[in-house]
Amino acid sequence: MKYNIIGRKVNLRDNFKERVYKKLGKFEKIYSEDADATVTVTVEKNRQTVEVTIRDNGMTYRAEAAAAEMNDALDSVVDILGGQIRKNKAKLSKKMKGEGLSEYFSEPDAADDDEALNEDDYTVVKTKTFYVKPLMVEEAILQMNMIGHEFFMFRNANTNEINVVYKRKNGTYGLLEPSE
Repeated sequence: MKYNIIGRKVNLRDNFKERVYKKLGKFEKIYSEDADATVTVTVEKNRQTVEVTIRDNGMTYRAEAAAAEMNDALDSVVDILGGQIRKNKAKLSKKMKGEGLSEYFSEPDAADDDEALNEDDYTVVKTKTFYVKPLMVEEAILQMNMIGHEFFMFRNANTNEINVVYKRKNGTYGLLEPSE
């Protein structure tokens, strides 16, 4: 796995970088050698945020946590990633090398299997169709706010591609664009 560690508004010490390698190293047997792990640490006032994004075989895994200490935030992020992997173990084993996943996880209890089956059914309960009108990004954000949703799909007037604007946890906005 290739690591890219970025510090925003902070100079990261070598011991933190070593801790990142050690913590994320336990996931190396799950991901391929071509996997890219990007760790971004942001410091704002009394809060330190650690964001980890791992890209491998066309799949993206992302987790973010904030704490008073960056080491605590890193621990939380690793726990979140581990939970995502455990939760989606069956799907991941089809997409990635299966032997790595079986080595990472111990044999589950029967109760764990029942819990995993009931937790997420991934059943679509409603399908909605609507006309996708060409809009500027700012217009799409305005539309999203007017209908009170957290996201809004639209056709970008500049690129003629389907895009999605969404409201982030911190109140800012994000834009999802397709890529090749």
